[in-house]
Amino acid sequence: MCADDSDGAAFDQAVLRLDIQGCCCRKKAGQVRAIWQTWCMQIDLFNRSRRTFLKQTGLMVGGLVLPNIWVPSAATKDKEGFRSIFDGRTLEGWYKNPKRIGHGTGGRWFVEKGAITGEQDPPGSGNGGILLTDEKFGDFELLIDMNHDWGPCSGLFLRSNDRGQCFQMMVDYHNNGNVGHIYGEGTGGFNSRAFDINGEVKDGKLVKITGANVRKAEEHKCKFTCTAAQWIKAWKVNDWNTARVRCEGKYPRITTWLNGQKICEFDGATFKHPGYDREKVATTLGREGSIAVQVHGGKSWPKGAKVRWRNVRIKEL
Repeated sequence: MCADDSDGAAFDQAVLRLDIQGCCCRKKAGQVRAIWQTWCMQIDLFNRSRRTFLKQTGLMVGGLVLPNIWVPSAATKDKEGFRSIFDGRTLEGWYKNPKRIGHGTGGRWFVEKGAITGEQDPPGSGNGGILLTDEKFGDFELLIDMNHDWGPCSGLFLRSNDRGQCFQMMVDYHNNGNVGHIYGEGTGGFNSRAFDINGEVKDGKLVKITGANVRKAEEHKCKFTCTAAQWIKAWKVNDWNTARVRCEGKYPRITTWLNGQKICEFDGATFKHPGYDREKVATTLGREGSIAVQVHGGKSWPKGAKVRWRNVRIKEL
């Protein structure tokens, strides 16, 4: 942005030339300032299409939309108050576990087709790890899409520290696995799973999932759990599935959904399990931690298998 000579005219009447990626136009400085002020006021409310937004804020010149107007994703919330914490292109805002943990030195993470993609490093080596957000979260709702190969043991970590200690929503996408119930990763090994899942594979491709090993309420101790049949009906095989997680409280109440189906309600204040000490866990994790995704260490991870996550959005409560 540069100003033309205007022979002493007031700044608001000065003519500015705007060069935005090859699109040149001229506007008075006062107009530009008004546009900028309006844009700043609107940015947190922006939940419409870019073209509609530009029309309403006057960022059109003679009907021409100025191209590639950047809107900071951290400030952009949808109508429900969620904002993105993954830009779909890079791993900016995320980091691997800085020191070796039980699963390994971190695994391999990259962005492929708009998704955070993880695998062992190198494939089949047993070396895994976690990828964590720079930001820390305490009470929140999280939305995340996932589309994993059949066979890996993974997880969605809540209030995680760099050592991978956390409340984990299990994403054990393998035989005798579970997706959606809560596990104490590095915090006692407590487990609230109400049933297992098994897969039927034909010609190397997963074709069907069935439920197994249904637990009684006194075994899983969830405040709520769906049935295995409800889980199977909600889950989309070989496709993207959306998880929603609500985590709230010092001893968190954690509720999970898959594709709109409520899966589990875990109450950290009242949960009873030999491996769960609510005070010890609260001290270990504190009130806030990272969101993290996992590549499990060990040789049970199928060589070449990958986990994929996208559309990662959060609403702080």
